[in-house]
Amino acid sequence: MEIPTKQSPQISNLEEEKTDINIGSRVVLFNDDWHTFEEVIAQIIKATKCSFIEARDKTFEVHVNGKAVVYSGEMAYCLTVSGILEEILLHTQIET
Repeated sequence: MEIPTKQSPQISNLEEEKTDINIGSRVVLFNDDWHTFEEVIAQIIKATKCSFIEARDKTFEVHVNGKAVVYSGEMAYCLTVSGILEEILLHTQIET
């Protein structure tokens, strides 16, 4: 009988898989004082093709925290999403 240890090989493998899944880029949206919630929600939907509920939640997170990740994925898609958000002069940053 094997005695369980604090970190078994199975847990290590799962942690490595999580890391692999998170590889990619993300678009961070920053809060400002001149766009309305409705404008931001509409632009997030346009940029990410997410639901109204998701866009509303992300907009609220930006409002409360000052910024939020609104999209994660391949760099090419992040550039597209960022460009669409910036069409109405929202401030974004792409992180890798």
